[in-house]
Amino acid sequence: MQKSAHTMDMCSGSVLKKMLLFALPLMLSGIIQLLFNAADVMVVGKFAGESSLAAVGSTTSLINLMTNLFVGLSIGANVLTARYFGASQDREVKETVHTAMTLSFLCGIVLTVIGMLGAPLILTWMKTPPEVLDLAVIYLRTYFIGMTSTMVYNFAAAILRAVGDTARPLWILMGAGVVNVSLNLLFVIVFHWGVFGVGIATVISQTVSAVCVVYCLMREKSAIRLEWQSLGIRRDKFIKITQIGLPAGIQGSLFSLSNVVIQSTVNSFGEIVVAGSAAAANLEGFAFMAMNAFHQAAISFTSQNIGAGRQERIGRIARTALACVAVTALAVGGVLLLFGEPLLYLYTNKVEVVTAGLERLWVMAASMALAGMMDVMVGCLRGLGYSIMPMIVSLGGVCALRLVWIATVFQLPAFHSIGMLYITYPVSWAVTLCAHMICYVVVRRKFSV
Repeated sequence: MQKSAHTMDMCSGSVLKKMLLFALPLMLSGIIQLLFNAADVMVVGKFAGESSLAAVGSTTSLINLMTNLFVGLSIGANVLTARYFGASQDREVKETVHTAMTLSFLCGIVLTVIGMLGAPLILTWMKTPPEVLDLAVIYLRTYFIGMTSTMVYNFAAAILRAVGDTARPLWILMGAGVVNVSLNLLFVIVFHWGVFGVGIATVISQTVSAVCVVYCLMREKSAIRLEWQSLGIRRDKFIKITQIGLPAGIQGSLFSLSNVVIQSTVNSFGEIVVAGSAAAANLEGFAFMAMNAFHQAAISFTSQNIGAGRQERIGRIARTALACVAVTALAVGGVLLLFGEPLLYLYTNKVEVVTAGLERLWVMAASMALAGMMDVMVGCLRGLGYSIMPMIVSLGGVCALRLVWIATVFQLPAFHSIGMLYITYPVSWAVTLCAHMICYVVVRRKFSV
């Protein structure tokens, strides 16, 4: 197989060294992206007011719900590309890439239509505070204008990750982020466009990143090179991408559905709590994005090694990813616990909003290692080709448990508080992590037979 300077052989050499080389650019990409997103929220909170901040914050879980199903398909593309790449099957890689990129365009169009038509109804169902509903609808509709670009970027970046290229997406996101922040400052502070300005700046920056990553694929020398005339759906590749990606997407969407229910309950506590929760969630995003780099590493490394027939490295990959994600969570979580208050003041000038944000931050930062380790186990299982199993486990351990908690424990007068609502996160992470580890042990035994 012809390989380029941007690809990585994950099937030989030190697992830790190569995993860090893979994960660190990916981690930086995510953190830089979140820094720019945080700048968006800061600009809104500082220059457009708490109502605009709450409007943007109240749509986050809904956006995730609507996009995760389709983003899950990109995981299928990642696993399949990595497996064929590890097996040095050029033709199969090429067909997978072009099927995946065709899917990205179709998914983006579908999401745009759904988001534009369904925004008012869904936000009302989520109990979005009446005083921010109109602003939330404007932001959501504007955001979904750029959904095709978002899907194209996600699928293309998944293909690059499959062959070990995490450096170029880092530079692309840095450039797009500068565009995003610059336009935010212009649209919100100078033009006074409020949430519409934030939304349209995001659309433009997403389009910039999509164009750049597509250009990278078109300039590739290896089998992942994108050729417009080859775009189309290959039935066998579509089925395999769907078999892996659809359960991942369903899992992500149902994760988000449980978060939408939680967000709806947060919304019932009023504008101050919604704004504080939104600011804290934005800070937490840095930790989750950093940990997600090792989730992605677990998928790509496991998939390539399975494709190359190197089953003896699979256990070492899992142990290395778990150790790395635990250390990352402890480091980032510690920073949030120590400096949470001054960091929250970057988003708002109100003491009440900061106090509300700290209540969430203390719960999440102290327990986020559980979430990172849970995701790594999911990544290992998907890399092994098992996608339905972690989906079912996650539905029971995360989604169902959270919904049951809200419907039972949370309804008791003694436990009906915002703090007890946030506790649903670490409890569900711990239960699901244990279940995934049991599943992984069972699956590994099958591969060793």
